[in-house]
Amino acid sequence: MAIYFYGSTDEYGCFSNFSRHGIAMEDGYWPTVEHYFQAQKFNDLQHRERIRRASTPKEAKRLGWSRAIPIRADWEEIKEEVMRRAVRRKFETHAAIRELLLSTGDEEIVENASGDYYWGSGKNRLGVILMEVRAWLRNLPVSG
Repeated sequence: MAIYFYGSTDEYGCFSNFSRHGIAMEDGYWPTVEHYFQAQKFNDLQHRERIRRASTPKEAKRLGWSRAIPIRADWEEIKEEVMRRAVRRKFETHAAIRELLLSTGDEEIVENASGDYYWGSGKNRLGVILMEVRAWLRNLPVSG
């Protein structure tokens, strides 16, 4: 049985990039994975900061989809690794959602975003990355 998620307030909404689980990355603190991911499309530091400061993940996405500022030339090659690093950091940082992700066992995880073929229901790349992060978390040494 697959686990489907979409909205950040759903049962598994914390799997969404819009969930308010901030992450500290090499270039600062980001309110959501969506903020971080959208900003990484650009080399323009002012635009990246504008995205980081966006009041909502929806606004960050809008700014990231704008082509008023050109996206970096290597974006298609690096976007999955950018997403993987951000999702991993999110679940490393927040214990409660880490436990929820681990509690899904070996179930398939699917972002139920029919309008997003790449990350959502089509190729389900976000779901695949969540399952990779889940496997990676299982193999971490237990601290205590």
